[in-house]
Amino acid sequence: MAIEEKRVGTLKNHQIALKNRQELSVDGVISVDSFDDQEVILETEEGLLIVRGENLRVSQLNIDAGKLSVNGTVSSLEYMGSSGRKAGFFSKMFR
Repeated sequence: MAIEEKRVGTLKNHQIALKNRQELSVDGVISVDSFDDQEVILETEEGLLIVRGENLRVSQLNIDAGKLSVNGTVSSLEYMGSSGRKAGFFSKMFR
């Protein structure tokens, strides 16, 4: 029973929902590094996420709950870095 509890405790909860390229919701947010009307840079449980677009506005931020909402026209979502997982043999070989 204790082993199952440890597994549940280490599960990551990272989700992204984008409606009509206008309303972005992100779960699993650890911190927000910077934001302006063209770019939002945040650290998630799966790595650094860069949101780019126009007229971006952070409408909700709750770090304790790991939630972020952004309104505006989203043009791209890009992950940088890794999620803490070690790279496998083939990913190292074909860099």
